[in-house]
Amino acid sequence: MSRDYTRSDRKDSRYVEQSTPGGASDRQIEQPDRSHSSEHHAKVDNHTSPSPAHMFPARSHDSRSTHYTRSRHAYREQRERMQEDIRNLARQGLIRQKTCAGPDANPRERLTLTKEGSKLLRTNRFLPEDQAAYYGFVKPTEANHNADISRLYQKEITKILDQGGRNPRVVLDFELKKNLNRDLARFGTESRQEIAARHGLQVVRGKIPVPDLRIEYETQDCAAARVDLELVTEHYRPGQLADKARAGFSLYASPAERDHLRRVLEQQELTAEILTL
Repeated sequence: MSRDYTRSDRKDSRYVEQSTPGGASDRQIEQPDRSHSSEHHAKVDNHTSPSPAHMFPARSHDSRSTHYTRSRHAYREQRERMQEDIRNLARQGLIRQKTCAGPDANPRERLTLTKEGSKLLRTNRFLPEDQAAYYGFVKPTEANHNADISRLYQKEITKILDQGGRNPRVVLDFELKKNLNRDLARFGTESRQEIAARHGLQVVRGKIPVPDLRIEYETQDCAAARVDLELVTEHYRPGQLADKARAGFSLYASPAERDHLRRVLEQQELTAEILTL
């Protein structure tokens, strides 16, 4: 889950762009490369291989390791074709695959780009220049939550595209916090209200709540729009859940937890909707 920003968060390890403490398996960022190739596919063994962008839609890729949900969206349930491309991309060293325990202790498959795969996206223009690309696995304790955030993205982006939205761009929680850090360090905490507004956020009880995920896009009428998404769970304290609602985030929860979380909000006289993941 994302945490509210306070000045002490400036030392949060998620602000480090090159790596996250905890070993080589943690996520890393691939900065935009201005030297682009005119080719749009990787050539291996004299044949054209599938691009990682085929499996990880360019705008949807984030720093979180993912599982097969995202791939199913890209392949429309063509599992054999998906598996074949996974093996091919893994053989070329463009992606990594890992199995972890799911929420119910069932195996959950996750995929992530490698450093080479991330570079391929950038150098072959599979990614817009303003979209960050990431590679590597995050800490195991965050794996399931982050995989669910991938599902959350897919659900919300489907609604946006169905309504005529286009050119979506993904911004993650730690990217927003990095920008808040920069401005608070420059202008001071006394400018918190102005800084929050500058980044499309609100101050709630002296803090700036930050969503798990932001999607920026253009509407059918070419207007700039955005939606801030939060995946709430039973582990949220009542005050924390209320702050996310007051911040105006679109709240999602699992079917098993949604009714309980709704009651928590009602007890605080808040009527924010909690959508089903």
